[in-house]
Amino acid sequence: MADRVTVIGWDGSPLTAAAKSALSAATLVAGAAHHLDLAEIPPAAERVRLGSIGLAARTIAGHRGTAVVLADGDPGFFGVVRALRAPEHGLEVEVVPAVSAVAAAFARAGMPWDDARVVVAHPRTLRRAVNVCRAHPKVAVLTSPGAGPAELALLLDGVHRTFVICEELGTAREQVTVLTSDKAADHTWRDPNVVIVIGGGGTVDGADGGWLAGGHPGAARERGWARAEEGATEGAGGQLRAAQLARLGPRTGDLVWDIGTGTGALAVDAAAFGAAVIAIDADLRACERATVAARARGVQLQVVHGRAPHVLEALPEPDVVRIGGGGVEVVTACADRRPERIVAHAATRDEAEALGRALTESGYDVECVLLQSLCLDPHSWDERERSVVFLLSAQRTESR
Repeated sequence: MADRVTVIGWDGSPLTAAAKSALSAATLVAGAAHHLDLAEIPPAAERVRLGSIGLAARTIAGHRGTAVVLADGDPGFFGVVRALRAPEHGLEVEVVPAVSAVAAAFARAGMPWDDARVVVAHPRTLRRAVNVCRAHPKVAVLTSPGAGPAELALLLDGVHRTFVICEELGTAREQVTVLTSDKAADHTWRDPNVVIVIGGGGTVDGADGGWLAGGHPGAARERGWARAEEGATEGAGGQLRAAQLARLGPRTGDLVWDIGTGTGALAVDAAAFGAAVIAIDADLRACERATVAARARGVQLQVVHGRAPHVLEALPEPDVVRIGGGGVEVVTACADRRPERIVAHAATRDEAEALGRALTESGYDVECVLLQSLCLDPHSWDERERSVVFLLSAQRTESR
């Protein structure tokens, strides 16, 4: 095993004294091609191109001497330190950090970034990174080949954002480009790059400075969720929404379809949990109400006017779906898109059986419960409203 392993971050600025000292003693240096050209690397040191982290780590583990790994930015922030410290390699490392690529990107843009969400986009995680961009007004995306600005823009189709694209930060070829997301797919971008994605309403650069990195969660502005809507005299709808939200479990990185959104109450609650939400309704007035509700709560929704199931064909793939109406045809269309979870409700047992049968035949495990809500006046304790509904929640089976 190497006698000593030092990981040095490099942001394009001159190396620190600590970094130069570590490099001068190195008998093996691993890094990208532009790192291995640094003049400070000893001529006699073995040079390892840092392509596969696992292969490089095994080489370092088998080296007898002093090893240095060079990485862009802060190597402890979505960098190589985690991979090198993995138990299978057994490496203990010392770290000399540099300015992270995310910090550098926001510095080039002249913007604060304590209120930004930071995500990493690989081909396998690209869709979830895009969902964060749908749900939050300021997101920094660390990209990778096959999951860059063009791919982000294509998956954001129909959602307007501003892109600040920072290419090859810290190098002589550094370039910063600002353009709208619909134009990003028309260009070829150089790696590595960071994309700052801005827009969609919500709070950006708030004057109070905040107190929580990543920005205030939407739910923190107003305590509680699934409450009676403003102006409503009953809470039965809130009880159903609470049960639906509990079964859906929306979270950051998810895309939620809320079909038959009505007032947008459930859509807004789901967005307050950090999920991206598309609220769908055939009634234009319902779409307008959902937009107003989202603005009042300080969360982002994409509102789509149209009738399911036909309007669903052009929408991106959902993770969880709430169906507020439409019957078996809509349930089947949603199941065909294979979301992880689907919730629906029915007014009668016959309707519940039909929906449950359609979900089961589509490869879902189905649970059905009868919910009864009795709303009381807390002053007179008289009954205000009684509601009885069948709630169906379906979980996708892994075999399908």
